[in-house]
Amino acid sequence: MHERCLPAAPNWYCSRCSDVSGAGLFGFGAKNIIYLIQVSASTCRVVGELVGHRDLVSSFCFCPHTEQSHICVSSSCDGTVRFWDTETKGLLKEITTHQNPVSAVHWSPVDKNLVVSGDEKGVIVCHWFNTGDSSSFFPEPRTVFCLSCSPHAWNHVAVGYKDGMIVLVDVSKKGEVLHRLRGHDDEIHSVSWSTEPGESALCSRAEESEGGPGDVSTEGCFLASGSRDQTVRIWSTARGKAVMTLKLPYLKKRGSAVDPGVKERLWLNVHWPRGRGAQLISSCFSGELLLWDLLRSGKPKWTLFGSSSDAQGHNRIIFNTSSFVTSGQSLLLSTSMDREVKCWDMSSLELCWTLPALGGFVYCLSFSPLGSGTLALGVGDNMIRVWNTQSSNHYDTRSFWQGIKSKVTALAWHPQREGALAFGTDDGKVGIYDVFSSKQPQISSSYHKKTIYTLAWGPPVPPLSFGEMHSICLYSCAGEGTILQHDPYQLNSEAFNIDKLIKNSNNIQHKLSPHTDLNWKPDGKVVAIGNEDGCIDVYEAPSLRLLCSIQQHHKIINTLRWHHGLSPELGCLLASGSSNAIVYVHDLKHVLECPGDSAVVITEPFRRLSGHTAKITGLSWSHHHDDRLVTVCYDGTAQVWDVLQEAPVCNYRGHHGNLLCVDWSPVDPDVVWTGGKDFTVHEWRVSRQEFDKPPKGKKMVDLKEKRRKPKPRSRQQKTAQDHQFFFFPSEVTSSLKKKKPRSMLPLSTSMDHRPKDELLQDCVTLASVTHNGELWMLRDHIHLGLFSDREALRRMFEAEEEGHLDAGHFESVVYLRLWSGDLQGALQLATERGELNDHLLSLAPMAGFSVWSGAVDAYVKQLCLQEQFLKAASHLLSLNKLHDAIDLLRSHKLYREAIVLVKARLPQDEPVLKELYQSWAAVLEKDGHFSAAAKCYLAAGSSFDAAKVVSRKNEASSLRAAAELARVSGETALSQSLSLRCAKELALSHDWSAAQDVLRTHDALLVSRIEISLYCFGEQQEFTLFHLSEIVQILNLTEFSSFPGKVGVFLRQNSSAPLSAAALSLQSFVHYLRLYERWWSFPVLNENGVTQNGTEQTDTEEHPDETAPDLGFDATILLCESTAAVQATQRAMNEIQDKLSVMVTKHRAQEQESEEQNGDTTHEQDTALTVACSFCPQSFPRPDVLECCLLLLHFGRSSPAVSDAVKRQSKDLLQQFGTTSRHQKVTQKFIIT
Repeated sequence: MHERCLPAAPNWYCSRCSDVSGAGLFGFGAKNIIYLIQVSASTCRVVGELVGHRDLVSSFCFCPHTEQSHICVSSSCDGTVRFWDTETKGLLKEITTHQNPVSAVHWSPVDKNLVVSGDEKGVIVCHWFNTGDSSSFFPEPRTVFCLSCSPHAWNHVAVGYKDGMIVLVDVSKKGEVLHRLRGHDDEIHSVSWSTEPGESALCSRAEESEGGPGDVSTEGCFLASGSRDQTVRIWSTARGKAVMTLKLPYLKKRGSAVDPGVKERLWLNVHWPRGRGAQLISSCFSGELLLWDLLRSGKPKWTLFGSSSDAQGHNRIIFNTSSFVTSGQSLLLSTSMDREVKCWDMSSLELCWTLPALGGFVYCLSFSPLGSGTLALGVGDNMIRVWNTQSSNHYDTRSFWQGIKSKVTALAWHPQREGALAFGTDDGKVGIYDVFSSKQPQISSSYHKKTIYTLAWGPPVPPLSFGEMHSICLYSCAGEGTILQHDPYQLNSEAFNIDKLIKNSNNIQHKLSPHTDLNWKPDGKVVAIGNEDGCIDVYEAPSLRLLCSIQQHHKIINTLRWHHGLSPELGCLLASGSSNAIVYVHDLKHVLECPGDSAVVITEPFRRLSGHTAKITGLSWSHHHDDRLVTVCYDGTAQVWDVLQEAPVCNYRGHHGNLLCVDWSPVDPDVVWTGGKDFTVHEWRVSRQEFDKPPKGKKMVDLKEKRRKPKPRSRQQKTAQDHQFFFFPSEVTSSLKKKKPRSMLPLSTSMDHRPKDELLQDCVTLASVTHNGELWMLRDHIHLGLFSDREALRRMFEAEEEGHLDAGHFESVVYLRLWSGDLQGALQLATERGELNDHLLSLAPMAGFSVWSGAVDAYVKQLCLQEQFLKAASHLLSLNKLHDAIDLLRSHKLYREAIVLVKARLPQDEPVLKELYQSWAAVLEKDGHFSAAAKCYLAAGSSFDAAKVVSRKNEASSLRAAAELARVSGETALSQSLSLRCAKELALSHDWSAAQDVLRTHDALLVSRIEISLYCFGEQQEFTLFHLSEIVQILNLTEFSSFPGKVGVFLRQNSSAPLSAAALSLQSFVHYLRLYERWWSFPVLNENGVTQNGTEQTDTEEHPDETAPDLGFDATILLCESTAAVQATQRAMNEIQDKLSVMVTKHRAQEQESEEQNGDTTHEQDTALTVACSFCPQSFPRPDVLECCLLLLHFGRSSPAVSDAVKRQSKDLLQQFGTTSRHQKVTQKFIIT
């Protein structure tokens, strides 16, 4: 069990990822683990972890009932809901009802057995803890962001969705929706119920709600919601609407004001504390906490937590808040993006304490040799933590992040200058921080290419050792295998690669093995350097002369540590750890005290410490013991050893992942500090551990994770990974192995896998050939041609070609010929085999134009056989064979591509273009693509064919388009024919208006238009104003001398009553029009015998018998007695209506005048027509009969064209139906005469 622990940071972007029980046990989800912390007003302590989820913990909640307060529930993106017992730290049950990542869970404050959860697809599940039953429902097809159970009604649940919708559901009625609360327009981050029942707590602020004071309900309760739209809303759950909206204030933070025009990252958490019905807590933009007084009038309505000091509050957005009461004191706990957990006193709104957390792997930790108990942590969240472990505040830490911008992978305290801390990063940066000042760090101008593994302070070596001012230098070792020496006083100067000095001092000509670690002996006289090949070299300073080489390990060296030297007998011990899981301790006392002229090779260790099951990552000697060594390993444990006895002392297993670093406490001999990939740092005591040996087998949780199939990232995981560096170890191996490519030289390669004796004989043979010139020996050793002259290489190529041909690997033969310089032979072989490709063709110009052109032609034929016609045409273009490319495309019916090619490369009047269009049109017409074929005919200039092919569908729309196409193209006859066909089709479907529109564009089809109108009248049995205006328009556009004959023909062909009535009505209006035309064409006399134009009547006019003019139509059609009766009745009705209207108007009230007048004038302007239509048996209108009578009588006085019979009939009609005063007065003139 650990003493103190810096836990992993709480997860980001989760609505309820932390909670606190009534007993003061605080829990939060960090990665896939739940950390439990016992909290009070003065301190906190990590007491355990709940481990079991396979993915990110998305929500966590304690049971709010006292008898079950030790039970909690959590949800995860792995789709499970788990119940835990915090006393035993064990799993009670796992629920797998959800099929998608679960985003929210809450335990009902009313029913101790009810737990409600929601997932990303919108499924809500009710879990019954006591029985294990569950029920699911689907109220909305939206992503659930948060949910909360009502503290007053067990069956009411509020659910917040990603799109801004809040839904109140009744879980007792299968998820029936009670209210849909609309108002937010962005993600709902949090919902919280008021702990006070009813809705009377805010009645004094009812004037701010949408209703008045009378709307305040005693049922239901208030619900608060926080959204990404920067507002907090208070809802009435009884009325289902918002009663208050709170807008987040823009507070000045860290010396700058928040710009309201810039949409920053925001998570708006709301929390309604118990017993405070009029107070609400919410987060703000930059880590502020606000206490809203909902009853306060005026502004501001909020109070800021920790306003007495800027250092108290969070400096990044807050995700979760929860409160509890202990010893009569109300405390609030908050988690933030700044990776800190803070406790607040809700009475004074001041900070009680802060628990720092870590957001990445703990790569390194180191105690200061000068500051008592000052521990530096290098973390993968791009920050350095400096922890004063001896402070009365158990978690007194400071964070340094400026100038880092990458994972901190190495740390080293300056051995002489207090507060100077060197750091190395994942991107190869080296810098020095002064932890006692606020200055920016010094950054070295020399960067490594890869991750820095180790930093070490040591004595200078040349060239820095030549100066007097340099007593100590900084050394860095990185992943590319180099060690650089930095001048700490001039970091902007170029660093020195010590490999140059090592080679010069030891006369080494070969390449040095890449370095992986270094460690200076405390006295600074020698340095040990670990290499990638497992070798450890010990060099003497400052010349770096090699003293000895330890060749014990066979894998990469991960860590080296010299003994602290407090005991002279053990001062020369060197401990080393590598990837082979064994720790070796070597005693180099004899080598260091009596160095020889040449380097010593050591192959046997002083002590061998075995027990770990994975690679060793860290070592630390105890300063309080002579023979105690602690090691950490990828098996997830830390082991304390008695080195002299080669015996294990204790084993610590508190971490949940690979361990990366370790250091023994400089102030307490029983305390060790460790850090690893679980994002935590543990302080633990040696004497309190249960185990003494490492576990057998591999204990790593990460190995199990790697074997598990990866799942798609969920919403929380996606969001969090966009803003946080990682949640899980970055070492991910692919389960699919890459297929090894076929060897180009399989014969010589296979000869290198023969028995060892034969391989050694090859070396002897090659030496004889090289130094003695015995070339004949190569005849039987073809594979050695790779190491001899060109002739031998050619013989090897020939042998390899034969082998490839026998195996059928012709592509390899081609490449062998290509590499040997026989390009033409390679192309010929590829052509014969039909295996030409773009790569070979690109190399063909090297052999000349003729070879290249022949290769292109051959490749075109090959592509045609493979049906890659477009590619073949493109290659023909490279030879400027444009017409061949066009013919190729046309022959394979790729007309579209051929036309594009012609239009892009040839003149517009090229004959082949028209041929292509016509050929393509014929194919399209045959396949029934008439529209596309018409476009081709138009492009080819064949408008007639285009119209004909469009009309082939023989439907109204196609015929109309074809007629218009022919009209525009000048094909008048075809256009008229197609228009008439279209009109007939439309008439058959009773679309008379469209038929008239089609015929309107052709003057020669005006008679057809009239026929269509007559048919329309006959079918509809009514004569509308539209029909009348249409016919009048037709008659105004044409000479209708033949019209009466047409009507006669129509009457003879259509004997039905409706059609005959329609035709007669139409004929009467035509005669009415001709009557007026004759009226204006003949001179008319006044009473004095003078024409109206001022001339006297001539002799010819006095003898009408000589000219005997005729009206040219049958005037009796205009003198219909039944029509005159109907029209007379209509006139009498109008007079009666006028008189009644006057009488009613006088006796009606003033306010109804307009309404009475509107009722009086409801008849249309064409009243005569309307009434005539309503009374006429045929239901078709006629011209005014009395008007026609007056016209004929008046016209007959000056012209003999009106017969006496017509005059008599006209007078009779006037006497019979001219009952109005106006008609009687005019009629008297003609009756007297």
